[in-house]
Amino acid sequence: MTDTADSDAPDAAELAERVRDGDAPFYDLEAHADADTAAAARRLLVEAHSGADLDAVGAYGFDAAAADAAVENMIGAAQIPMGVVGPVEIDGGARSGERYLPLATTEGALLASVNRGCSVIGRAGGATARVFKSGMTRAPAFRVADVAEAEALVGWVRENEADLAAAAEATTNHGELLDVTTYVVGNTVFLRFRYDTKDAMGMNMVTIATEAACDLVESETTASLVALSGNLCTDKKPAAINAVEGRGRSVAADATLPREVVEERLHTTPEAIAEINTRKNLVGSAKAASLGFNAHVANVVAAMFLATGQDAAQVVEGANAITTAEVDPDGDLYVSVSLASLEVGTVGGGTKLPTQAAGLDVLGVRGGGDPAGSNADALAECVAVGALAGELSLLAALGSRHLSSAHESLGR
Repeated sequence: MTDTADSDAPDAAELAERVRDGDAPFYDLEAHADADTAAAARRLLVEAHSGADLDAVGAYGFDAAAADAAVENMIGAAQIPMGVVGPVEIDGGARSGERYLPLATTEGALLASVNRGCSVIGRAGGATARVFKSGMTRAPAFRVADVAEAEALVGWVRENEADLAAAAEATTNHGELLDVTTYVVGNTVFLRFRYDTKDAMGMNMVTIATEAACDLVESETTASLVALSGNLCTDKKPAAINAVEGRGRSVAADATLPREVVEERLHTTPEAIAEINTRKNLVGSAKAASLGFNAHVANVVAAMFLATGQDAAQVVEGANAITTAEVDPDGDLYVSVSLASLEVGTVGGGTKLPTQAAGLDVLGVRGGGDPAGSNADALAECVAVGALAGELSLLAALGSRHLSSAHESLGR
């Protein structure tokens, strides 16, 4: 552990020279100096090697030690503009009230579009959002001799799920094993473990817990663990299993917009939006064999993930969403978005970084909730409402044929 008060500690130039001389490894400079000096030394080395000017990368506003668990070989920070949309009224199962939604992005016109959706939702009295299912998964792959042994393993798992839970939960203070689902392909058996990870996104938690459960499987059966992750989880890849069974939070948001609001504020009609949604988001997506039946849910998911310290790669699963729109019997527009596998947390990982923690503070969900899990549920509801606003605005822009002119007028 570095003593940052040591007067003999090298400065960035001296530390960079040690790397050149082979006296200090590039990846372990924090063992020789404080984290900020280590990052500065790496910048000098990379600048000398590449010719790049890294002054902007080095102008970050937090103690580099705060990023220790988030990044290796740190040289600085990639700063992304952050804005807010709203406030928008959310009737949530975990939290209700008016919220500004923080989004970090480099896509011009995105926040203007989502903000328009939030404004219209506000005119309609707000949006409703609920989390329907929660569970982070890890699915190891086991090898058995044949299908008879596969059947035996499936039976053993069914009879010993309580023991598997005890082994898994011994590794964590917060995680709870909800169930184990078995899948057999010849002499390969997948066990899809699903956990309640409370306010943590929980990927590391469930990986460690599942490894402990796998040790029990190997000690008590003839099965051999091939891979702790067998891709049936499924993490950071498009997968129908997540669309059907869910992963992380399965959350939906909806709103009903009076006809006059649609016509006056969105310059189109409920009928036009409903038809565009059917032909574009449903029929078009089906023809493309898409796993996401929506217009641009990934835009909002990605921007809110970046603003609140979520795992950006899990936008793949977060965009696994279906948007619906229909004209109700009163002639008003009902619109909804359902996100099957939104993986979010309010503790751990990138949520500890200062700017991302501030994004969570804007939403009022930083840290552990009371009851446990309620903050992450509330975050999922906020993301769903943001996605709903984005879907509504884009569908309306297509209905009024203002999509290209909006981008042009904003100079994007």
